[in-house]
Amino acid sequence: MYSENDMPPLQMLVVFESSARHLSFTAAARELGTTQPAISQQVKALEAFLQTPLFRRVYRGVELTDEGHILLKTTQSSFTEIRKVISFIRNKQKKPRINVATDFAFAAYWLMPRLPEFRKQFPDVDIRLHTSQRTADVALQDIDLAILFSDGGQKGFVSQKLFDEVAFPVCSPKLLEEYGPFDSLEDITRAPLLKLHAEPEEKWMVWEKLFEQHNMLWSPSQTVMEFDNYTLLVQAAIAGQGVALGWGSLLDDMLEAELLLAFPQFVTHSSNGYYSVVPVAREDNSIVCQFRDWLHQQSLC
Repeated sequence: MYSENDMPPLQMLVVFESSARHLSFTAAARELGTTQPAISQQVKALEAFLQTPLFRRVYRGVELTDEGHILLKTTQSSFTEIRKVISFIRNKQKKPRINVATDFAFAAYWLMPRLPEFRKQFPDVDIRLHTSQRTADVALQDIDLAILFSDGGQKGFVSQKLFDEVAFPVCSPKLLEEYGPFDSLEDITRAPLLKLHAEPEEKWMVWEKLFEQHNMLWSPSQTVMEFDNYTLLVQAAIAGQGVALGWGSLLDDMLEAELLLAFPQFVTHSSNGYYSVVPVAREDNSIVCQFRDWLHQQSLC
């Protein structure tokens, strides 16, 4: 006897799904490598278990009852998910994979242009990239390695600095022509400014701090456009919508292409920067070590 919490044998569900999909016990038998009577017997047993008919026997075949339609939809969905999980597990055993987390800006402007080189050196390693705008949103417990902007003080993780924070004003040639020259920070405040919003726990350099380090009060005369996404802020700067703070290493390619112009005379430094961060449990993982070593080699180029 079956209780209400019992599940029918999986083979019954496999037989039912094949029979319902083909609307033919004979075709199901051919697909599953058995006989038509055996299929019919399994279907009858399942109907007895459920205490309801799943098929209506019609001339030259069968058709599904309402309950049969519901069960077919559920079994097909479940079998699809099972196949996905099995495929994932099998493929995971075949290829090493590394889960890497970082922020949008670092991924877009520094990591992505360099990743083809890593994939060329290590073609058998799959990379899964997790990105977030805010460092605080990066789920360290779910990753093998993170590249975070911080002070390097992540407890329970091994942190190694990739490069220091070096920030300076940048703008498009078009904006400089309209509002320049910028011979002083006071000149810059007369142009529209672009600002990255920073939460109290975020450690990015901001305009106020840059002016403070140059012994000046930040008092912009133009309106300030604020962003919560650095990649959008950079696109606005390229489009000539204002002067932005640029970070060394992140915007090198755009400066070289003269999409943006830098004003290094107003540069500011901090003890913060980008760090490679690895959970202690992953410290001896060979793939993680290879990727981290590659990152630090790239940071020296």
